[in-house]
Amino acid sequence: MDSKIILKYKKYYIRQLLGMATRRFNKFIRERDKEDGCISCGGSVENAGHYYESGQHPELRYDEENVNGQCIKCNKWNSGNLIEYRKGLVRKIGEDGVKRLDSIEAYWKRYQWHWNRFDLIEIIEKYK
Repeated sequence: MDSKIILKYKKYYIRQLLGMATRRFNKFIRERDKEDGCISCGGSVENAGHYYESGQHPELRYDEENVNGQCIKCNKWNSGNLIEYRKGLVRKIGEDGVKRLDSIEAYWKRYQWHWNRFDLIEIIEKYK
């Protein structure tokens, strides 16, 4: 990574970088999936919904297969509507893709994931 880019984010704490990365990544997901509709019900995309929750599974927070467009009803009021989400995910990325997410989750269940500033800066820059 270019040193100018790193210096650009020098004044930010990890928590601030995490917020910036999340806003940019979620906007990318909403734009990417707006034509396809909510992965769970097909409604209009208003949120970026995580199959594996970002709070409990930070290792999958910015995984493009783990995060898909969702309507507010499914994402917030139906707790992700995960049964329908999984069906939509299998249609979208296939059974092997879902197994890949499951194996990442199982691996990191044994360890603690921590974001570092360089990973977050890469995400911020990637999803500008």
